[in-house]
Amino acid sequence: MGRLSGKVALVTGGAQGIGAAIARKFREHDAVVVIGDIQREKGQALATSIGAAFVALDVTDPDSWSAAIDGVVADHGGIDVLVNNAGDGTGGPIETTPVAAHQKVINLNLNGVWLGVRAAVPALAARGGGSIVNISSIDGLAGVSHLSSYVATKFAVTGMTKALALELGDRGIRVNSVHPGIVDCTHERAMHPVAMARLEKAIARQPIKRMARVEDIANAVLFFASDESAYCTGSELLVDGGHLAGPYRDPLS
Repeated sequence: MGRLSGKVALVTGGAQGIGAAIARKFREHDAVVVIGDIQREKGQALATSIGAAFVALDVTDPDSWSAAIDGVVADHGGIDVLVNNAGDGTGGPIETTPVAAHQKVINLNLNGVWLGVRAAVPALAARGGGSIVNISSIDGLAGVSHLSSYVATKFAVTGMTKALALELGDRGIRVNSVHPGIVDCTHERAMHPVAMARLEKAIARQPIKRMARVEDIANAVLFFASDESAYCTGSELLVDGGHLAGPYRDPLS
């Protein structure tokens, strides 16, 4: 029997990258998995390949959230786990970053999480409680230059996680955050060579001298989603190879 046997889980941004790894990991542990994403073809293909379900979900749209949660409840009887993974970022000097780009990051990374929790709480409470896992970042615990919008959202997700843990605890809902470090995924590999070289220097200073694998992040999320973390709420789990264990060195400085 898997660690999530009998649980229904919705994973946002689940069509690729970390989200896809989480969806696969959850299926390995016998969860009923629903992948939520705006990428319909990619999300449906993954869902079919791993025996999961797919729902079209724009995390920035309250109506899309309502439809997704209603659909999960109607199709699977309820929801036990929500993973708020969908997110993205943009970099550059603050004075040249377009306001629209800043607002887009805020809407996706911060409002998308808030809207998701708001929509899911009644369904989670109806099952007697459950687990919400918010994907933050090491940049939600320490600043980095040229990423002010992204860092602002990830710090906000860290704080929101703690506030919601206090607010929702009496309803049996646990809320925790996972903080990936530098992850080996398409987004990182597509970076400009100069930025990639800086990341490699940062990795060389870590105790574990490699990028995180998406499976490393999925394993951490699995812990918070499962009953093994029943006494954890408002907690942060760093998955960063020790990146923040010592004095933080800004890889983009």
